[in-house]
Amino acid sequence: MITRGQMINDRYEIIRSIGEGGMANVYLAQDTILDRKVAVKILRGDLAEDEKFVRRFQREAISASSLNDPNIVEVYDVGEDDGKYFIVMEYVQGLTLKQLIKKRGSLTLPEVVDIMLQLTSAVAHAHESYIIHRDIKPQNVIILEDGRVKIMDFGIAVALNAGEFTQTNSVMGTVYYIPPEQANGGAATIKSDIYSLGILMYELVTGHVPFKGDNPVEVAIKHMNEPIPSICEYDPEMPQSIENIILRASAKNPKNRYESAWDMHEDLETALDKERFNEPKVIYKYPEKGFDDDDRPISRGGRAARNAENEETKKDKRMNKALIILGTIVGVLIAALLFVFILWPNISAGSDVEVPDVQGMTVKQAQNTLEDDGLEVEKKVKEETSDDVDEGKVIGTDPEIGESVKEGTKVTLIVSKGSEKIEIEDYTGEDVDDVKAKLEEAGIKVVIDKKDVASSEGKKENTIIDQDVDAGEKLGDGDTITLIIPNIYKTYPDFTDGTYTKDDVQKFCDENGITLNVTYVEDMTKSEGVVTYQNMGAGSRINSNDNLRIKVVKNPELENATEPSDTGDE
Repeated sequence: MITRGQMINDRYEIIRSIGEGGMANVYLAQDTILDRKVAVKILRGDLAEDEKFVRRFQREAISASSLNDPNIVEVYDVGEDDGKYFIVMEYVQGLTLKQLIKKRGSLTLPEVVDIMLQLTSAVAHAHESYIIHRDIKPQNVIILEDGRVKIMDFGIAVALNAGEFTQTNSVMGTVYYIPPEQANGGAATIKSDIYSLGILMYELVTGHVPFKGDNPVEVAIKHMNEPIPSICEYDPEMPQSIENIILRASAKNPKNRYESAWDMHEDLETALDKERFNEPKVIYKYPEKGFDDDDRPISRGGRAARNAENEETKKDKRMNKALIILGTIVGVLIAALLFVFILWPNISAGSDVEVPDVQGMTVKQAQNTLEDDGLEVEKKVKEETSDDVDEGKVIGTDPEIGESVKEGTKVTLIVSKGSEKIEIEDYTGEDVDDVKAKLEEAGIKVVIDKKDVASSEGKKENTIIDQDVDAGEKLGDGDTITLIIPNIYKTYPDFTDGTYTKDDVQKFCDENGITLNVTYVEDMTKSEGVVTYQNMGAGSRINSNDNLRIKVVKNPELENATEPSDTGDE
Protein backbone atom coordinates (compact mmCIF):
# COMPACT_ATOMS: atom_id res chain seq x y z
CA MET A 1 0.00 0.00 0.00
CA ILE A 2 1.35 3.42 -0.94
CA THR A 3 1.04 5.98 1.89
CA ARG A 4 1.60 9.71 2.31
CA GLY A 5 5.27 10.54 2.83
CA GLN A 6 6.51 7.30 1.27
CA MET A 7 9.56 7.69 -0.98
CA ILE A 8 9.67 6.10 -4.42
CA ASN A 9 13.16 5.46 -5.80
CA ASP A 10 14.57 7.62 -2.93
CA ARG A 11 13.38 10.69 -4.86
CA TYR A 12 9.61 11.02 -5.20
CA GLU A 13 7.75 11.73 -1.95
CA ILE A 14 4.10 10.67 -2.12
CA ILE A 15 1.61 13.42 -1.20
CA ARG A 16 -1.77 11.83 -1.99
CA SER A 17 -3.69 9.61 -4.39
CA ILE A 18 -5.15 11.37 -7.43
CA GLY A 19 -6.53 8.47 -9.45
CA GLU A 20 -7.11 4.73 -9.65
CA GLY A 21 -7.22 2.66 -12.83
CA GLY A 22 -7.62 -0.94 -13.83
CA MET A 23 -3.89 -1.36 -14.31
CA ALA A 24 -2.22 1.33 -12.22
CA ASN A 25 -2.79 3.91 -9.49
CA VAL A 26 -1.67 7.52 -9.80
CA TYR A 27 -0.27 9.67 -6.98
CA LEU A 28 0.69 13.30 -6.57
CA ALA A 29 4.30 13.43 -5.41
CA GLN A 30 7.15 15.85 -4.79
CA ASP A 31 10.33 15.43 -6.81
CA THR A 32 12.83 16.12 -4.00
CA ILE A 33 15.72 16.65 -6.42
CA LEU A 34 14.15 19.09 -8.90
CA ASP A 35 11.73 20.51 -6.28
CA ARG A 36 8.55 20.17 -8.36
CA LYS A 37 5.21 18.40 -8.18
CA VAL A 38 4.91 15.28 -10.35
CA ALA A 39 2.37 12.54 -11.00
CA VAL A 40 3.64 9.04 -10.23
CA LYS A 41 1.83 6.11 -11.85
CA ILE A 42 2.46 2.80 -10.05
CA LEU A 43 1.48 -0.63 -11.37
CA ARG A 44 -1.03 -2.29 -9.08
CA GLY A 45 0.51 -4.73 -6.63
CA ASP A 46 -1.55 -7.71 -7.80
CA LEU A 47 -0.33 -7.15 -11.36
CA ALA A 48 3.33 -6.43 -10.61
CA GLU A 49 3.97 -10.18 -10.38
CA ASP A 50 2.36 -10.82 -13.77
CA GLU A 51 5.14 -10.78 -16.35
CA LYS A 52 2.75 -9.97 -19.21
CA PHE A 53 1.34 -6.92 -17.46
CA VAL A 54 4.81 -5.73 -16.43
CA ARG A 55 6.01 -5.91 -20.04
CA ARG A 56 2.95 -3.99 -21.17
CA PHE A 57 3.46 -1.36 -18.47
CA GLN A 58 7.11 -0.92 -19.44
CA ARG A 59 6.20 -0.79 -23.13
CA GLU A 60 3.75 2.02 -22.32
CA ALA A 61 6.48 4.00 -20.56
CA ILE A 62 8.91 3.63 -23.43
CA SER A 63 6.26 4.65 -25.97
CA ALA A 64 4.99 7.64 -23.99
CA SER A 65 8.47 8.92 -23.12
CA SER A 66 9.21 9.41 -26.82
CA LEU A 67 6.44 12.01 -27.13
CA ASN A 68 7.42 15.65 -26.81
CA ASP A 69 4.48 17.90 -27.59
CA PRO A 70 3.08 20.94 -25.71
CA ASN A 71 -0.38 19.35 -25.74
CA ILE A 72 0.70 15.97 -24.34
CA VAL A 73 1.49 15.33 -20.67
CA GLU A 74 5.24 14.74 -20.53
CA VAL A 75 6.84 11.57 -19.13
CA TYR A 76 9.90 12.33 -16.99
CA ASP A 77 11.09 9.02 -15.57
CA VAL A 78 10.41 5.27 -15.48
CA GLY A 79 11.75 2.56 -13.25
CA GLU A 80 11.26 -0.09 -10.60
CA ASP A 81 11.65 0.29 -6.83
CA ASP A 82 11.38 -2.71 -4.52
CA GLY A 83 8.97 -4.48 -6.87
CA LYS A 84 6.97 -1.32 -7.64
CA TYR A 85 6.98 -0.43 -11.34
CA PHE A 86 6.46 3.31 -11.79
CA ILE A 87 6.23 6.08 -14.37
CA VAL A 88 6.79 9.73 -13.40
CA MET A 89 4.82 12.26 -15.42
CA GLU A 90 4.23 15.99 -15.62
CA TYR A 91 1.63 17.11 -13.06
CA VAL A 92 -0.85 19.54 -14.58
CA GLN A 93 -3.64 21.34 -12.77
CA GLY A 94 -6.90 22.35 -14.35
CA LEU A 95 -10.37 21.07 -15.22
CA THR A 96 -10.87 17.98 -17.30
CA LEU A 97 -13.04 18.58 -20.35
CA LYS A 98 -15.62 16.31 -18.69
CA GLN A 99 -15.74 18.61 -15.66
CA LEU A 100 -15.97 21.67 -17.93
CA ILE A 101 -18.85 20.14 -19.93
CA LYS A 102 -20.66 19.15 -16.74
CA LYS A 103 -20.21 22.69 -15.41
CA ARG A 104 -21.13 24.64 -18.56
CA GLY A 105 -22.90 22.27 -20.91
CA SER A 106 -22.08 22.92 -24.56
CA LEU A 107 -19.16 25.21 -25.38
CA THR A 108 -19.05 28.06 -27.90
CA LEU A 109 -17.94 27.10 -31.41
CA PRO A 110 -14.67 29.13 -31.23
CA GLU A 111 -13.86 27.29 -27.98
CA VAL A 112 -14.68 23.92 -29.56
CA VAL A 113 -12.52 24.58 -32.61
CA ASP A 114 -9.62 25.87 -30.50
CA ILE A 115 -9.70 22.77 -28.26
CA MET A 116 -10.01 20.39 -31.21
CA LEU A 117 -7.12 22.05 -33.07
CA GLN A 118 -4.89 21.43 -30.07
CA LEU A 119 -6.11 17.84 -29.66
CA THR A 120 -5.73 16.89 -33.33
CA SER A 121 -2.24 18.40 -33.38
CA ALA A 122 -1.21 16.33 -30.34
CA VAL A 123 -2.79 13.12 -31.63
CA ALA A 124 -1.19 13.62 -35.06
CA HIS A 125 2.19 14.00 -33.36
CA ALA A 126 1.65 10.74 -31.46
CA HIS A 127 0.57 8.94 -34.64
CA GLU A 128 3.74 10.10 -36.37
CA SER A 129 5.62 8.32 -33.58
CA TYR A 130 3.55 5.15 -34.23
CA ILE A 131 1.58 5.53 -31.01
CA ILE A 132 -2.20 5.25 -30.69
CA HIS A 133 -3.86 6.73 -27.63
CA ARG A 134 -6.75 4.21 -27.63
CA ASP A 135 -8.71 5.97 -24.88
CA ILE A 136 -9.48 9.52 -26.03
CA LYS A 137 -12.28 10.93 -23.91
CA PRO A 138 -12.99 14.21 -22.05
CA GLN A 139 -11.82 12.68 -18.78
CA ASN A 140 -8.35 12.28 -20.28
CA VAL A 141 -8.07 15.88 -21.48
CA ILE A 142 -7.14 18.71 -19.11
CA ILE A 143 -7.70 22.37 -19.95
CA LEU A 144 -5.41 24.79 -18.15
CA GLU A 145 -6.32 28.29 -16.98
CA ASP A 146 -4.58 29.84 -19.99
CA GLY A 147 -6.68 27.77 -22.40
CA ARG A 148 -3.98 25.25 -23.26
CA VAL A 149 -5.09 21.65 -23.62
CA LYS A 150 -3.12 18.60 -22.50
CA ILE A 151 -3.92 14.96 -23.29
CA MET A 152 -3.03 12.66 -20.43
CA ASP A 153 -3.05 8.95 -19.72
CA PHE A 154 -1.36 7.19 -22.56
CA GLY A 155 -1.80 4.29 -20.17
CA ILE A 156 -3.25 2.00 -22.81
CA ALA A 157 -1.32 3.44 -25.73
CA VAL A 158 0.41 0.80 -27.83
CA ALA A 159 3.07 1.25 -30.51
CA LEU A 160 1.57 0.62 -33.95
CA ASN A 161 4.43 -1.67 -34.83
CA ALA A 162 4.35 -3.61 -31.57
CA GLY A 163 2.53 -6.43 -33.35
CA GLU A 164 0.76 -7.61 -30.22
CA PHE A 165 -2.83 -6.86 -29.23
CA THR A 166 -4.64 -8.70 -26.46
CA GLN A 167 -8.35 -9.18 -26.17
CA THR A 168 -8.30 -6.91 -23.15
CA ASN A 169 -6.66 -4.17 -25.16
CA SER A 170 -9.16 -4.41 -27.99
CA VAL A 171 -12.15 -3.13 -26.01
CA MET A 172 -10.51 -1.15 -23.24
CA GLY A 173 -11.51 2.33 -24.43
CA THR A 174 -14.43 3.93 -22.59
CA VAL A 175 -17.63 2.72 -24.21
CA TYR A 176 -19.13 6.18 -24.86
CA TYR A 177 -16.23 6.97 -27.21
CA ILE A 178 -15.34 3.49 -28.46
CA PRO A 179 -14.91 3.06 -32.25
CA PRO A 180 -17.13 0.42 -33.89
CA GLU A 181 -14.14 -1.72 -34.91
CA GLN A 182 -12.96 -1.91 -31.28
CA ALA A 183 -16.47 -2.55 -29.99
CA ASN A 184 -16.58 -5.46 -32.45
CA GLY A 185 -13.35 -6.91 -31.07
CA GLY A 186 -11.01 -5.51 -33.73
CA ALA A 187 -7.63 -3.91 -33.28
CA ALA A 188 -7.20 -0.17 -32.87
CA THR A 189 -5.66 1.98 -35.61
CA ILE A 190 -4.93 5.67 -35.99
CA LYS A 191 -8.48 6.00 -37.39
CA SER A 192 -9.82 4.64 -34.10
CA ASP A 193 -8.41 7.72 -32.37
CA ILE A 194 -9.99 9.90 -35.08
CA TYR A 195 -13.40 8.34 -34.36
CA SER A 196 -13.05 9.10 -30.64
CA LEU A 197 -12.05 12.69 -31.49
CA GLY A 198 -15.26 13.00 -33.52
CA ILE A 199 -17.40 11.76 -30.63
CA LEU A 200 -15.58 14.08 -28.23
CA MET A 201 -16.20 17.05 -30.57
CA TYR A 202 -19.91 16.12 -30.75
CA GLU A 203 -20.06 16.27 -26.94
CA LEU A 204 -18.27 19.65 -26.83
CA VAL A 205 -20.79 21.09 -29.32
CA THR A 206 -23.96 19.64 -27.79
CA GLY A 207 -23.04 19.08 -24.14
CA HIS A 208 -23.88 15.34 -24.29
CA VAL A 209 -22.63 12.16 -25.93
CA PRO A 210 -24.41 10.92 -29.10
CA PHE A 211 -25.17 7.39 -27.87
CA LYS A 212 -26.59 6.45 -24.48
CA GLY A 213 -27.99 3.24 -23.06
CA ASP A 214 -28.87 1.38 -19.90
CA ASN A 215 -25.58 -0.49 -19.98
CA PRO A 216 -22.23 -0.45 -21.82
CA VAL A 217 -23.25 -3.27 -24.17
CA GLU A 218 -26.24 -1.29 -25.44
CA VAL A 219 -24.07 1.78 -26.01
CA ALA A 220 -21.40 -0.23 -27.86
CA ILE A 221 -24.02 -1.77 -30.17
CA LYS A 222 -25.28 1.73 -31.02
CA HIS A 223 -21.74 2.75 -31.96
CA MET A 224 -21.63 -0.21 -34.36
CA ASN A 225 -25.07 0.20 -35.91
CA GLU A 226 -26.72 3.61 -35.43
CA PRO A 227 -25.81 6.77 -37.41
CA ILE A 228 -24.62 9.69 -35.32
CA PRO A 229 -27.47 12.15 -34.60
CA SER A 230 -27.43 15.34 -36.68
CA ILE A 231 -26.20 18.39 -34.75
CA CYS A 232 -27.79 20.63 -37.39
CA GLU A 233 -31.18 19.19 -36.46
CA TYR A 234 -30.23 19.69 -32.80
CA ASP A 235 -29.38 23.34 -33.57
CA PRO A 236 -30.67 24.66 -36.94
CA GLU A 237 -28.19 27.57 -36.80
CA MET A 238 -25.22 25.21 -36.58
CA PRO A 239 -22.76 25.68 -39.49
CA GLN A 240 -22.81 22.67 -41.81
CA SER A 241 -19.00 22.78 -41.80
CA ILE A 242 -18.96 21.83 -38.09
CA GLU A 243 -21.35 18.91 -38.61
CA ASN A 244 -19.34 17.72 -41.61
CA ILE A 245 -16.16 17.50 -39.55
CA ILE A 246 -17.96 15.40 -36.93
CA LEU A 247 -19.51 13.19 -39.64
CA ARG A 248 -16.14 12.59 -41.32
CA ALA A 249 -14.39 11.82 -38.05
CA SER A 250 -17.09 9.54 -36.58
CA ALA A 251 -18.02 7.50 -39.64
CA LYS A 252 -18.71 3.79 -38.91
CA ASN A 253 -16.57 2.69 -41.84
CA PRO A 254 -12.94 3.74 -41.23
CA LYS A 255 -12.61 4.34 -44.99
CA ASN A 256 -15.05 7.23 -44.68
CA ARG A 257 -13.02 8.90 -41.90
CA TYR A 258 -10.17 11.33 -42.27
CA GLU A 259 -7.00 9.66 -43.47
CA SER A 260 -5.03 11.25 -40.63
CA ALA A 261 -5.44 13.52 -37.62
CA TRP A 262 -3.58 16.19 -39.61
CA ASP A 263 -6.36 16.08 -42.25
CA MET A 264 -8.93 16.69 -39.52
CA HIS A 265 -6.73 19.48 -38.11
CA GLU A 266 -6.57 21.23 -41.49
CA ASP A 267 -10.35 20.95 -41.92
CA LEU A 268 -10.86 22.51 -38.49
CA GLU A 269 -8.68 25.51 -39.38
CA THR A 270 -11.31 26.83 -41.83
CA ALA A 271 -14.41 25.44 -40.12
CA LEU A 272 -15.64 28.85 -38.98
CA ASP A 273 -15.07 30.62 -42.31
CA LYS A 274 -18.44 32.09 -43.35
CA GLU A 275 -18.22 30.70 -46.87
CA ARG A 276 -18.26 27.18 -45.40
CA PHE A 277 -21.34 27.62 -43.20
CA ASN A 278 -23.74 26.37 -45.87
CA GLU A 279 -21.52 23.87 -47.65
CA PRO A 280 -23.12 20.56 -48.80
CA LYS A 281 -23.57 17.87 -46.19
CA VAL A 282 -21.02 15.06 -46.30
CA ILE A 283 -22.02 12.00 -48.35
CA TYR A 284 -20.01 8.89 -47.57
CA LYS A 285 -18.23 7.17 -50.47
CA TYR A 286 -18.19 3.78 -48.79
CA PRO A 287 -21.02 1.78 -47.17
CA GLU A 288 -21.61 2.40 -43.47
CA LYS A 289 -23.16 -1.04 -42.89
CA GLY A 290 -21.98 -4.53 -43.81
CA PHE A 291 -18.55 -3.28 -44.84
CA ASP A 292 -15.19 -5.00 -44.69
CA ASP A 293 -11.67 -4.17 -45.80
CA ASP A 294 -12.42 -5.22 -49.41
CA ASP A 295 -15.35 -2.83 -49.93
CA ARG A 296 -15.01 -0.55 -52.92
CA PRO A 297 -16.54 2.92 -53.32
CA ILE A 298 -20.20 2.99 -54.38
CA SER A 299 -20.62 4.90 -57.66
CA ARG A 300 -23.45 5.50 -60.15
CA GLY A 301 -21.92 3.14 -62.64
CA GLY A 302 -21.19 0.47 -60.08
CA ARG A 303 -24.41 -1.45 -60.50
CA ALA A 304 -24.21 -1.40 -64.28
CA ALA A 305 -20.71 -2.77 -64.12
CA ARG A 306 -21.85 -5.54 -61.83
CA ASN A 307 -24.73 -6.46 -64.13
CA ALA A 308 -22.18 -6.91 -66.89
CA GLU A 309 -20.15 -9.45 -64.92
CA ASN A 310 -20.26 -13.04 -66.18
CA GLU A 311 -22.02 -15.81 -64.29
CA GLU A 312 -18.82 -17.20 -62.81
CA THR A 313 -18.04 -13.85 -61.24
CA LYS A 314 -21.56 -13.67 -59.82
CA LYS A 315 -21.09 -17.09 -58.20
CA ASP A 316 -17.85 -15.88 -56.64
CA LYS A 317 -19.62 -12.79 -55.34
CA ARG A 318 -22.38 -14.90 -53.79
CA MET A 319 -19.72 -17.04 -52.16
CA ASN A 320 -17.95 -13.93 -50.88
CA LYS A 321 -21.24 -12.61 -49.56
CA ALA A 322 -21.88 -15.87 -47.73
CA LEU A 323 -18.40 -15.69 -46.25
CA ILE A 324 -19.02 -12.09 -45.20
CA ILE A 325 -22.27 -13.07 -43.49
CA LEU A 326 -20.56 -15.99 -41.78
CA GLY A 327 -17.67 -13.75 -40.73
CA THR A 328 -20.13 -11.20 -39.38
CA ILE A 329 -21.89 -13.85 -37.30
CA VAL A 330 -18.54 -15.07 -35.92
CA GLY A 331 -17.53 -11.47 -35.23
CA VAL A 332 -20.77 -10.81 -33.35
CA LEU A 333 -20.26 -13.97 -31.29
CA ILE A 334 -16.70 -12.95 -30.47
CA ALA A 335 -17.86 -9.45 -29.60
CA ALA A 336 -20.57 -10.90 -27.36
CA LEU A 337 -17.97 -12.97 -25.52
CA LEU A 338 -15.74 -9.94 -25.14
CA PHE A 339 -18.62 -7.87 -23.81
CA VAL A 340 -19.51 -10.57 -21.29
CA PHE A 341 -15.97 -11.02 -19.99
CA ILE A 342 -14.67 -7.44 -20.34
CA LEU A 343 -17.60 -5.03 -20.08
CA TRP A 344 -20.03 -7.03 -17.93
CA PRO A 345 -17.80 -6.81 -14.79
CA ASN A 346 -18.04 -3.02 -15.12
CA ILE A 347 -21.82 -3.24 -15.41
CA SER A 348 -22.17 -5.50 -12.37
CA ALA A 349 -19.86 -3.23 -10.39
CA GLY A 350 -22.34 -0.38 -10.67
CA SER A 351 -22.64 2.75 -12.76
CA ASP A 352 -19.83 5.23 -13.15
CA VAL A 353 -20.26 8.56 -11.37
CA GLU A 354 -18.01 11.58 -11.08
CA VAL A 355 -16.99 12.74 -7.62
CA PRO A 356 -18.88 16.08 -7.30
CA ASP A 357 -17.18 19.36 -6.46
CA VAL A 358 -17.69 19.87 -2.72
CA GLN A 359 -14.83 22.29 -2.17
CA GLY A 360 -15.71 25.09 0.26
CA MET A 361 -18.71 23.20 1.72
CA THR A 362 -19.14 22.22 5.36
CA VAL A 363 -18.57 18.57 6.17
CA LYS A 364 -22.31 18.00 6.49
CA GLN A 365 -23.11 19.69 3.17
CA ALA A 366 -20.39 17.71 1.41
CA GLN A 367 -21.61 14.47 2.95
CA ASN A 368 -25.16 15.09 1.72
CA THR A 369 -23.96 16.00 -1.79
CA LEU A 370 -21.77 12.89 -2.10
CA GLU A 371 -24.48 10.57 -0.78
CA ASP A 372 -27.03 12.08 -3.17
CA ASP A 373 -24.71 11.00 -6.01
CA GLY A 374 -24.62 7.41 -4.71
CA LEU A 375 -21.25 7.59 -2.97
CA GLU A 376 -20.35 6.62 0.60
CA VAL A 377 -18.49 8.98 2.91
CA GLU A 378 -15.80 7.83 5.32
CA LYS A 379 -16.57 8.88 8.90
CA LYS A 380 -12.96 9.89 9.54
CA VAL A 381 -11.82 13.00 7.64
CA LYS A 382 -8.30 14.04 6.69
CA GLU A 383 -7.16 17.40 7.97
CA GLU A 384 -4.74 19.64 6.11
CA THR A 385 -3.69 23.26 6.46
CA SER A 386 -4.98 25.70 3.85
CA ASP A 387 -4.39 29.39 3.22
CA ASP A 388 -7.40 29.60 0.87
CA VAL A 389 -10.14 27.53 2.56
CA ASP A 390 -11.58 28.50 5.96
CA GLU A 391 -11.12 26.17 8.91
CA GLY A 392 -13.72 23.40 8.96
CA LYS A 393 -14.54 23.69 5.25
CA VAL A 394 -13.77 21.01 2.65
CA ILE A 395 -10.55 21.38 0.65
CA GLY A 396 -11.03 18.31 -1.55
CA THR A 397 -11.71 14.59 -1.61
CA ASP A 398 -9.96 11.26 -2.00
CA PRO A 399 -10.69 10.03 -4.74
CA GLU A 400 -10.19 13.46 -6.31
CA ILE A 401 -13.04 15.77 -7.32
CA GLY A 402 -14.10 15.04 -10.91
CA GLU A 403 -12.66 11.54 -10.91
CA SER A 404 -14.87 8.82 -12.38
CA VAL A 405 -15.65 6.08 -9.83
CA LYS A 406 -18.25 3.37 -9.26
CA GLU A 407 -21.43 3.97 -7.28
CA GLY A 408 -20.89 3.05 -3.65
CA THR A 409 -17.22 4.05 -3.67
CA LYS A 410 -16.06 5.34 -0.28
CA VAL A 411 -14.88 8.94 -0.39
CA THR A 412 -12.70 10.59 2.25
CA LEU A 413 -13.21 14.30 2.86
CA ILE A 414 -10.13 16.50 3.16
CA VAL A 415 -10.96 19.31 5.58
CA SER A 416 -9.12 22.56 6.26
CA LYS A 417 -7.67 23.04 9.71
CA GLY A 418 -6.99 26.67 8.88
CA SER A 419 -3.87 28.52 7.95
CA GLU A 420 -0.67 28.18 9.93
CA LYS A 421 0.47 31.56 8.67
CA ILE A 422 0.39 34.64 10.91
CA GLU A 423 -0.47 38.19 9.95
CA ILE A 424 2.54 40.48 10.01
CA GLU A 425 2.22 43.67 12.09
CA ASP A 426 3.99 47.02 11.93
CA TYR A 427 6.92 46.31 14.23
CA THR A 428 8.60 49.72 14.05
CA GLY A 429 9.49 51.02 17.51
CA GLU A 430 9.46 47.52 19.09
CA ASP A 431 12.42 45.67 20.57
CA VAL A 432 13.99 43.49 17.88
CA ASP A 433 14.74 40.57 20.22
CA ASP A 434 11.12 40.32 21.37
CA VAL A 435 9.76 40.42 17.79
CA LYS A 436 12.37 37.94 16.54
CA ALA A 437 11.46 35.40 19.22
CA LYS A 438 7.74 35.67 18.42
CA LEU A 439 8.22 35.25 14.68
CA GLU A 440 10.68 32.37 14.96
CA GLU A 441 8.20 30.53 17.17
CA ALA A 442 5.87 30.51 14.12
CA GLY A 443 8.65 29.04 11.96
CA ILE A 444 9.45 32.33 10.21
CA LYS A 445 13.10 33.02 9.46
CA VAL A 446 14.17 36.44 10.76
CA VAL A 447 17.07 38.36 9.23
CA ILE A 448 18.34 41.41 11.13
CA ASP A 449 19.95 44.20 9.14
CA LYS A 450 21.32 47.56 10.27
CA LYS A 451 20.93 51.00 8.84
CA ASP A 452 23.24 53.91 9.73
CA VAL A 453 21.44 56.50 11.85
CA ALA A 454 22.94 59.61 13.43
CA SER A 455 22.73 59.82 17.21
CA SER A 456 21.11 63.20 16.82
CA GLU A 457 17.95 61.50 15.46
CA GLY A 458 17.22 60.05 18.89
CA LYS A 459 16.82 56.42 17.82
CA LYS A 460 17.46 53.63 20.32
CA GLU A 461 19.67 50.62 19.72
CA ASN A 462 17.84 47.26 19.11
CA THR A 463 14.68 49.16 18.21
CA ILE A 464 13.11 48.24 14.85
CA ILE A 465 13.02 51.19 12.43
CA ASP A 466 11.87 49.37 9.24
CA GLN A 467 10.86 45.96 7.80
CA ASP A 468 10.72 44.43 4.29
CA VAL A 469 7.26 42.81 4.67
CA ASP A 470 4.27 45.12 4.88
CA ALA A 471 1.87 44.95 7.79
CA GLY A 472 -1.17 42.82 6.91
CA GLU A 473 0.70 40.27 4.81
CA LYS A 474 0.78 36.67 6.02
CA LEU A 475 3.87 34.53 6.51
CA GLY A 476 4.28 30.93 7.60
CA ASP A 477 6.78 28.19 8.20
CA GLY A 478 9.88 28.71 6.06
CA ASP A 479 9.08 32.30 5.02
CA THR A 480 11.59 35.11 5.68
CA ILE A 481 11.30 38.65 6.99
CA THR A 482 14.07 41.24 7.38
CA LEU A 483 13.94 43.62 10.36
CA ILE A 484 15.96 46.83 10.24
CA ILE A 485 17.55 48.30 13.40
CA PRO A 486 19.66 51.47 13.71
CA ASN A 487 23.43 51.45 13.52
CA ILE A 488 23.81 54.61 15.61
CA TYR A 489 26.85 56.77 15.00
CA LYS A 490 28.03 60.01 16.76
CA THR A 491 28.59 63.34 15.05
CA TYR A 492 30.76 66.35 15.79
CA PRO A 493 29.09 69.23 17.60
CA ASP A 494 29.63 72.84 16.61
CA PHE A 495 32.62 73.73 18.81
CA THR A 496 32.62 77.30 17.45
CA ASP A 497 29.24 78.27 18.92
CA GLY A 498 30.96 80.06 21.81
CA THR A 499 30.03 77.56 24.53
CA TYR A 500 33.00 75.18 24.19
CA THR A 501 36.42 75.74 25.76
CA LYS A 502 39.62 73.94 24.87
CA ASP A 503 39.17 71.71 27.91
CA ASP A 504 35.61 70.78 26.78
CA VAL A 505 36.92 69.79 23.35
CA GLN A 506 39.77 67.78 24.87
CA LYS A 507 37.32 65.86 27.07
CA PHE A 508 35.12 65.11 24.02
CA CYS A 509 38.12 63.81 22.07
CA ASP A 510 39.29 61.61 24.93
CA GLU A 511 35.84 60.00 25.21
CA ASN A 512 35.67 59.22 21.49
CA GLY A 513 39.28 58.21 20.72
CA ILE A 514 40.04 61.36 18.74
CA THR A 515 43.45 63.01 18.52
CA LEU A 516 43.26 66.77 19.22
CA ASN A 517 45.60 69.34 17.69
CA VAL A 518 45.30 72.90 19.07
CA THR A 519 46.55 76.05 17.39
CA TYR A 520 46.41 79.34 19.33
CA VAL A 521 45.51 82.51 17.49
CA GLU A 522 45.29 86.17 18.45
CA ASP A 523 41.94 87.82 17.99
CA MET A 524 41.23 90.91 20.02
CA THR A 525 37.59 90.80 18.96
CA LYS A 526 36.94 87.50 20.73
CA SER A 527 37.23 86.34 24.29
CA GLU A 528 40.20 84.40 25.56
CA GLY A 529 39.79 80.60 25.09
CA VAL A 530 37.06 80.78 22.47
CA VAL A 531 37.24 78.14 19.70
CA THR A 532 37.16 79.85 16.31
CA TYR A 533 37.76 76.94 13.91
CA GLN A 534 37.38 73.13 13.61
CA ASN A 535 38.41 71.02 10.62
CA MET A 536 35.64 68.44 11.22
CA GLY A 537 32.39 70.17 10.38
CA ALA A 538 29.47 70.17 12.79
CA GLY A 539 27.23 67.11 12.11
CA SER A 540 29.93 65.07 10.35
CA ARG A 541 30.39 61.46 11.42
CA ILE A 542 32.94 60.57 14.08
CA ASN A 543 35.38 57.81 13.16
CA SER A 544 37.95 56.30 15.48
CA ASN A 545 41.46 57.72 15.15
CA ASP A 546 40.18 60.98 13.67
CA ASN A 547 42.51 64.01 13.92
CA LEU A 548 40.58 67.04 15.07
CA ARG A 549 42.23 70.41 14.58
CA ILE A 550 40.92 73.47 16.35
CA LYS A 551 41.99 77.11 16.76
CA VAL A 552 41.69 78.76 20.18
CA VAL A 553 41.94 82.50 20.94
CA LYS A 554 44.90 83.54 23.15
CA ASN A 555 45.64 87.27 23.37
CA PRO A 556 49.02 88.35 24.88
CA GLU A 557 47.72 91.72 26.21
CA LEU A 558 45.08 90.00 28.27
CA GLU A 559 47.67 87.56 29.47
CA ASN A 560 50.00 90.42 30.64
CA ALA A 561 47.11 92.23 32.27
CA THR A 562 46.56 89.35 34.57
CA GLU A 563 50.17 89.45 35.94
CA PRO A 564 50.64 91.18 39.40
CA SER A 565 52.26 94.73 39.29
CA ASP A 566 55.72 95.45 40.76
CA THR A 567 55.31 98.04 43.61
CA GLY A 568 58.97 98.05 44.62
CA ASP A 569 58.15 97.04 48.22
CA GLU A 570 60.43 94.53 49.77
